[in-house]
Amino acid sequence: ALCAQWRAECAIMAKRIIDMRAALKTAMIKAGSTKNWDHITQQIGMFCFSGMTPDQVKSLKDDHHVYITGDGRISMAGVTTSNVDYIAKAIHAVTSA
Repeated sequence: ALCAQWRAECAIMAKRIIDMRAALKTAMIKAGSTKNWDHITQQIGMFCFSGMTPDQVKSLKDDHHVYITGDGRISMAGVTTSNVDYIAKAIHAVTSA
């Protein structure tokens, strides 16, 4: 019973990450980005490689207070329904500048 509960909870967490990937990609398009963001939904796992340059990552942090790793990886666990639009607008701002 405990193992089944654990597997069910893992499935819920994995689905949430997948859903947030789709939401981020949709929000990027909604924000006006014309870049190809297919890699967001094609990747798997807790992190999403954004393809942003170190300068774009710095601008994301300094100008928009969105924190990702220096090589452009986004922790998908930190993307929520409450902040996905803000994150997408910030990424759009730094990648279209």
